[in-house]
Amino acid sequence: MRVEVELEENGRWIGEIPTLPGVLTYGATAEEARARAEALALRVIADRLENGESVPPETYELFAA
Repeated sequence: MRVEVELEENGRWIGEIPTLPGVLTYGATAEEARARAEALALRVIADRLENGESVPPETYELFAA
């Protein structure tokens, strides 16, 4: 799953996963923004699965053995 990380003009970092709408986080560093986006993505995926909603095929790689 691709995490896009970008530095804002105010010095904050944004972490976003485009394939999961709503997964957008901020951090003081690029690594922090990325880690927060990944953690939020797992919560969103779990919530979708619990509610019988579909998840993007790109997320399957997270659970490969």
